[in-house]
Amino acid sequence: MRPGLRLALLAIVAGVWVTVAVLLWRSSVVPGGLHLSGVDPHRYFNDSRLAQTASFERFERWDFVAAQLALVLVLVGYARWGGRFARESAAGRIGTGMLLGMLGLGFVWLAQVPFGLADLWWQRRHGASHVGYVEWIFGDWGQLGGSFAFICLALLIVMALAGKLGDRWWVPGAAAFVGLGLLFAFVQPYLLGKLHPLASRRPELAHAAHRIAAREGVDSVPVRVEDVSGETSAANAEAVGIGPSRRIVLWDTLLDGRFGDRQVRFVIAHEYGHQARKHIPKFIVWYALFAFPGAYLIARLTRRRGGMADPAAVPFSLLVLVVLQLAALPLQNVISRRIETEADWMALRTTHDPVADRRLMQSFTRTSLVQPDPPSWSYLLLDNHPTIMQRIALANAWEARTGR
Repeated sequence: MRPGLRLALLAIVAGVWVTVAVLLWRSSVVPGGLHLSGVDPHRYFNDSRLAQTASFERFERWDFVAAQLALVLVLVGYARWGGRFARESAAGRIGTGMLLGMLGLGFVWLAQVPFGLADLWWQRRHGASHVGYVEWIFGDWGQLGGSFAFICLALLIVMALAGKLGDRWWVPGAAAFVGLGLLFAFVQPYLLGKLHPLASRRPELAHAAHRIAAREGVDSVPVRVEDVSGETSAANAEAVGIGPSRRIVLWDTLLDGRFGDRQVRFVIAHEYGHQARKHIPKFIVWYALFAFPGAYLIARLTRRRGGMADPAAVPFSLLVLVVLQLAALPLQNVISRRIETEADWMALRTTHDPVADRRLMQSFTRTSLVQPDPPSWSYLLLDNHPTIMQRIALANAWEARTGR
């Protein structure tokens, strides 16, 4: 392709990317010009609580940072020496690539075990986890097996396409991964295990949830309860599924008496806000916006190793993938925080209860030890939700705008 034509095509692609990103960003119902900074944490939390949450999350952050550094170092070593295993394999081109992918994943898992155990020790020390150490190590085999299966499937797709299309594999390859992401989003509710109808646990909350769903136009989406109290004391909820598989899932720790009904209703309204604003399909579109340039960069950077058609390039491709994911993490966090802010705004519009919102945020610092106002570097690099203080400020802003 001539250089001028290539530049023109690149400009068109970049223009489409920016247009889609801007449309997604501007689709939020949150008004512009809200000031969500500058609220003093001491107005809502005493010094003891602030010190406790800061200490808890400080260890969590640095454990995560150390784990990521170890991950990169292991993959650097594997990228340098792992290709030698390809010469000793008789499994064929794609089979060898799969074996190298699984071997790399095994090295990664071993490197992450010490940091996972340290995190578990810290959470057990603070009463946030009830999982035993042996149970943690051996209870993760199902998830690890799923990871092995996924990396085999991913390498099967990429290497088969690279064998046919050469370096142009990234176009259909990225499209295939977006399709897999869409499929996973659809089936995720069915992978969560046994879920219980909210009406079987709290009938009055189930009636309130139905009214909330009707107000937000998603009254066909049911609420289910997941039993996690045997594993953790933290409280959480999530919106999952697409189309007919859509669900709102509440952890049973939200219903153990530590949260008032108004707070739980606000959580339900927040999750229904995700469904009403179609945040899961939007996340898939955002994923596509990252998947295509990411696949292109992998194709370009592995070219010197023979390209993705060569199994010897697999160890290096794992390193490139992880580095790209870490580099994109701050931008992905910005997107996630905006979506979570919109879900909070939807919940405020539906419940008209900023008091419940503020009390819920205060409760999270007690039950999940969330630091209300984390350091800026942590907020920018690691936090995919607005801070507790930003969420309280949003409730205050809604209250001031509506006069309620």
